[in-house]
Amino acid sequence: MTDHTAEPAPAGPAAVPAPSPPRPAGTDGTAAGRIVLLTASHRVAPGLLSWPAWQTLRAADRVLCADPGHPQLPYLREAGVEVAHESPDAHALVEACAGGRTVVVIPSGEGDRRLTDGLARLAGSGRVDMPDLELLPGSYDLPGARLLDLVQVMDRVRRECPWTSRQTHEGLVKYATEEAYELVEAIEDGDRDALREELGDVLLQVVFHARIAEEHGDEPFSIDDVAGGLVEKLIHRHPHVFGDADAQTPEDVSAHWQRTKAVEKQRESVTDGIPLGQPGLALAAKLAGRVRTGALAVELPRGEGIGYELLELAARAEAAGVDPETALRAAARAYRDAIRAAEGLGNGGERTL
Repeated sequence: MTDHTAEPAPAGPAAVPAPSPPRPAGTDGTAAGRIVLLTASHRVAPGLLSWPAWQTLRAADRVLCADPGHPQLPYLREAGVEVAHESPDAHALVEACAGGRTVVVIPSGEGDRRLTDGLARLAGSGRVDMPDLELLPGSYDLPGARLLDLVQVMDRVRRECPWTSRQTHEGLVKYATEEAYELVEAIEDGDRDALREELGDVLLQVVFHARIAEEHGDEPFSIDDVAGGLVEKLIHRHPHVFGDADAQTPEDVSAHWQRTKAVEKQRESVTDGIPLGQPGLALAAKLAGRVRTGALAVELPRGEGIGYELLELAARAEAAGVDPETALRAAARAYRDAIRAAEGLGNGGERTL
């Protein structure tokens, strides 16, 4: 079976494949023909098919589709492609290819397992002169296509789930915090499966909040507004990628980023925009970093107590390029491991001998 899914063909006339060499004739002297299963992504607008797909449809002897409500059908009719609403079994489909004819089958979105299994059995039996079997995708998912599914599912869950439909931005705050910490833990553990799962949980928070925001009476916005704003921000803050600016080092990029943010936000102070609710070590390091990149001559405040000592340590760590939160967590995890070892426990929680 020829599978055209491995290397998507580019759009346009250049994508027309060279004619396949004729198949050997069957036992009765006739050409065996060709069965083409034409698939399309439901995430791509109906009618937007590849050039090889349109060429195959127009050249086919018959085009079959069991679903009269298939979203591609109106566009095929408009293009002059006649489609028969039939659902043949494998034997009938093979017979329809007799004489070298080409039959295109347009399966439903879920596919047609009965038909493909039947064709596989016939091909494996060795008792039937099988036509060429081809899988031809008419459209392909681009990277990020599953995000469309996520938005669609989130919309339905918001409308139909008793718990989800009652949630607010304020009520979800604790979950955003929890998921962020769980993501950090997965990264520090080096657990790839957990990392993928936790990234999904963080993404859920974004999509959930954006869906709630659509319902605001005065200032609604959607996930498209969120994504659009992010795209504009990334392009604007990377003129060395999308423009003519020059940045040779990460420090150049960071300096430009800070200058651009200051202009965009019209900030009066380098401390503007720093969330005070973040963990203390991270807050101290962020403040010290703003002072350093802003070339400000500001001495650390002096005082009694552990707080001022931690502030000085955080500033020293930031100047050395060390994230104090990450460093402290690493030390704390080592401490945790030492405690478990003293308790006779292994990493999995089982007591060791």
